[in-house]
Amino acid sequence: MTSPAALRLHIPEPTGRPGGTTDFSYLLLSEAGEVPRPAPDVPAAATASMAKSLVRVLDHEGRAQGPWAPAIHPERLRRGLRAMVKTRLFDARMQIAQRQKKLSFYMQCLGEEAIAIAHAQALQEGDMCFPTYRQQGLLLSRDDISLVEIICQLMSNARDPLKGRQLPVLYSYKRAGFFSTSGNLATQVPQAVGWAMASAIKGDTKIASAWIGDGSTAEADFHTALTFAHVYRAPVIINVVNNQWAISSFQAIAGGEGTTFAQRGVGVGLASLRVDGNDFLAVYAASQWAAERARTNHGATLIEWVTYRGGAHSTSDDPSKYRPADDWQRFPLGDPIARLKQHLIGIGEWSEAQHEEMGKELEAQIIAAQKEAESYGTLLDGRVPSAATMFEDVFKDMPEHLRRQRQQLGV
Repeated sequence: MTSPAALRLHIPEPTGRPGGTTDFSYLLLSEAGEVPRPAPDVPAAATASMAKSLVRVLDHEGRAQGPWAPAIHPERLRRGLRAMVKTRLFDARMQIAQRQKKLSFYMQCLGEEAIAIAHAQALQEGDMCFPTYRQQGLLLSRDDISLVEIICQLMSNARDPLKGRQLPVLYSYKRAGFFSTSGNLATQVPQAVGWAMASAIKGDTKIASAWIGDGSTAEADFHTALTFAHVYRAPVIINVVNNQWAISSFQAIAGGEGTTFAQRGVGVGLASLRVDGNDFLAVYAASQWAAERARTNHGATLIEWVTYRGGAHSTSDDPSKYRPADDWQRFPLGDPIARLKQHLIGIGEWSEAQHEEMGKELEAQIIAAQKEAESYGTLLDGRVPSAATMFEDVFKDMPEHLRRQRQQLGV
């Protein structure tokens, strides 16, 4: 009898490394308009094919194609384009401010702007988002959220609404349906499912929207949340943003090789879609479909948004160490801003001149907000909240031992 071959492990490898060219054929793309659109009350098992194909609306010429093309007024598209440009410009300014040591840390959503912004348009007032650290578009697309206040949070200054208790970019806006961002990845998904279950128990009409990156789906919290969402038909949308990279590990390390993240949803009994995350119209249409499904008691939906992280993971990261420098420029799904702009120009609702003017206006608005926020202090000038604030807003009535500690500090 011959001896069996020695056992060995399979270690996934990305299809591109620094100095080379990424082979994006692993993406499993579909043509625009090719994927059918079932009714929102479809049985979860019937979405199996849609968890491997890719819902797309905009073709290469920027034309809307197929059954997922939404009936959406051009004014809403212009607002979406404006919010995406605003988010990208804001990210760029805050990245520079971090390099100038005015804030300690920042995370851009370069290349992913369409996902949060189009998704937000499909939600209703009172719905609750449980975001990660790359969904600033949920806030920046709203007119009732102050840019100055956001920048003060980033700078942890005297006007920081969170009083320095959250890292920069970990925002919290209950009034905007933006649950406090957690730096512990994946925890927000079971929280969102639980919030959605509570909404149903109360007989409310509000739904939850959970967010997670491809890398964090390897966490146990994610899988527990899927089980609860399926068993109790929780009114929740579970958004998996597959931007191809965790901080430095390729999406295959989290299980994206040979399958899709959307297929995990089908496996536990959830309706699941795989969607072009750089196509504003497709994001809006899929979000609207999932929201209707949740709101009409047909259960949760898992959506895998296929996109690409155009920049570094954070200001602490250098992606040139682990992937080709030109990857984003070569990504087959393109730039979400350029694609929506092309579509609007194509239908006669936008122009290059309007786009240029809007960019200048938004840039001036962001610069003015930054200047005002900096007047309340930055890390560079050393103005930080008093140590006394660590004792505040913790207990309704401060315990005696904390009173003594505060006195010992002399604050």
